Amino acid sequence: MIRAGAVAPAIATELGRVGVAFCWVACDGDPLRRSPPELRSRLRALADRHRGAQAVALRSRPIPHAYRVLYRYLGLEPDVRRIPVEELVVARLVGGSFASRGLLPDALTVATVETEVGVWALAGERELRLDVVAGEPIVADASGGRVAELFAPPDAPVTRRDRALTLYAIGAGGVPDLAIEEALWTAAGIIRDACA
Repeated sequence: MIRAGAVAPAIATELGRVGVAFCWVACDGDPLRRSPPELRSRLRALADRHRGAQAVALRSRPIPHAYRVLYRYLGLEPDVRRIPVEELVVARLVGGSFASRGLLPDALTVATVETEVGVWALAGERELRLDVVAGEPIVADASGGRVAELFAPPDAPVTRRDRALTLYAIGAGGVPDLAIEEALWTAAGIIRDACA
């Protein structure tokens, strides 16, 4: 089940329709293990669909555009620190493919590239919220502890020993809730299928 995290009033007032959605997924075994052949094949097919012309057109598509607008509002330059889908697509162009890096990273890559919504993972089942610390918006857990900077990898990466995971995505004005849900369900489904 996908849940919407709380948003600190200061963020809601300042940034409008920004939020965090999350879901929990269990993995029986190492979540960083080698990806199954069907997932590696899916990555190859995805790489075949994302070439130079698609990369150039990406920033004009509605979801990437919405994230680029939010980045600028946050004081981030999206041509320097790229939005998640652009970062992955540019890496694919430079490297020639979406390199398989293991089950969890590959699931996050597929979900992000297919839906254009960035997805991240934390260890354990966590209730997430958007909060403000020292004037900066962050992803926090229910206790108020920071788990990640907005649009950055979590402070503590998932390890090979972790069996329960929290997947999350950041919403922005102009990004449909359905796209965020699809991104989370895509990543969770890949992990569940591989762990079944």
